[in-house]
Amino acid sequence: MSSGLLALLDDVVAIAKVAATSIDDVAAQAAKTSTKAAGIVIDDAAVTPGYAIGFSPDRELPIIGKIAWGSLKNKILFLLPAALALSAFLPWAITPLLMAGGLFLCFEGYEKAHDWFAGKDEDEAETVAAIAQTPRELEDAKVNGAIRTDLILSAEIMAISLSTVAGMSFWMQASVLIVVALFVTAAVYGAVALIVKADDIGLKMAQSRLPHRRAIGRMLVQGMPGFLQILSVVGTLAMLWVGGGIIVHGLAVFGFSGVEHALHSAGVTVGGVVPLIGGLVTWLVEAAGAGVIGLVLGALVAPLGQRLVKH
Repeated sequence: MSSGLLALLDDVVAIAKVAATSIDDVAAQAAKTSTKAAGIVIDDAAVTPGYAIGFSPDRELPIIGKIAWGSLKNKILFLLPAALALSAFLPWAITPLLMAGGLFLCFEGYEKAHDWFAGKDEDEAETVAAIAQTPRELEDAKVNGAIRTDLILSAEIMAISLSTVAGMSFWMQASVLIVVALFVTAAVYGAVALIVKADDIGLKMAQSRLPHRRAIGRMLVQGMPGFLQILSVVGTLAMLWVGGGIIVHGLAVFGFSGVEHALHSAGVTVGGVVPLIGGLVTWLVEAAGAGVIGLVLGALVAPLGQRLVKH
């Protein structure tokens, strides 16, 4: 009887070890896939604060909360089932769909870069305000617009994540995608909430009696406009880098690997000049090359993209 109990305990321990290993595998794969989607995550975090600008401070966090909830529903209710069905029935379509999303990112990045150089500064809040008649309608319109934009970025994040775990079991794929959806949503909208409220936090700190708190508060208040501009630039560059990189890698998957090899060789060559930070330099060169390719591709598809967006 005691031996039977010991055998049962051994089985329980073995099951626990398997479960722990599975959890570690899910966490590791989720971290890996989230890293691959970092460029889109940065862009998402850079774009979203703009949707809360122009509202009273007491409505900023509720608006971010609504967008975050909509983003999570996008990922879990719509994109997760679609991704799993795609993996099960049309795995060959993952790379073409990724490349199509990459082209869209290139187009979006090109449009923003073009607006910078052309001196355009469209105020979306004024455009929406002209349509919305009440503050509630304006808020709803902004939230809905943010969730629609998030759907595109989330689809690309989930597709990149799926491509990373495509060869794994159904349950491993589902687990990793769920963890990625939760982690990315929490990370992006947690960061957005901090960005949006940073000026309010700075204002309160600037009213403190302590000199160092006042100094930090003034720095936050004065520095946030410039920080938001830098974040917008980083987000645009991330769009071009990620979009161009997806296209380059997709071409390699289909047997056209010359561009990918050329970018890697250039990165390794330049990185070899500065061995101490060679890995970083290699990545920067490859990312810059992918960004230039993304900019060119964005310019090429811009006429078609503009027609699709208008319709």
